[in-house]
Amino acid sequence: MQGRLSAWLVKHELVHRSLGFDYQGIETLQIKPEDWDSIAVISYVYGYNYLRSQCAYDVSPGGSLASVYHLTRIQYGVDQPEEVCIKVFIPRRNPRIPSVFWIWRSADFQERESYDMLGIFYKNHPRLKRILMPESWIGWPLRKDYITPNFYEIQDAH
Repeated sequence: MQGRLSAWLVKHELVHRSLGFDYQGIETLQIKPEDWDSIAVISYVYGYNYLRSQCAYDVSPGGSLASVYHLTRIQYGVDQPEEVCIKVFIPRRNPRIPSVFWIWRSADFQERESYDMLGIFYKNHPRLKRILMPESWIGWPLRKDYITPNFYEIQDAH
């Protein structure tokens, strides 16, 4: 079963992968990193005018990273706005993805947090720098293969 956005993307021959629906019935799509900038613009034009949230996570140790976008169609007089979740999986070795700051300004701090915690580089972001950790911090603390520097308590436990 396809959702509305997935059906529209298929109709216009735009590459994506449907991941089904979550427990609330929200459609989830997977988009390739190289297609994300055009799909983001298309989503906005299609009516998804509000970026409810952007987050990122480490899929598996040594595996890919994911940048996740929850988009909503905000319209007057609509009590239950249409929502979609878009996941973009990025290789760990060179985690680069186009920024959507220029489409949804609310992505500013959210993309910066994903950069700070997981090291995902958002191309064309105007202020991509650490937001939670000091600039001198080495590494990406939320990656599953991250080792805390100079933290001996766990290493010396018997």
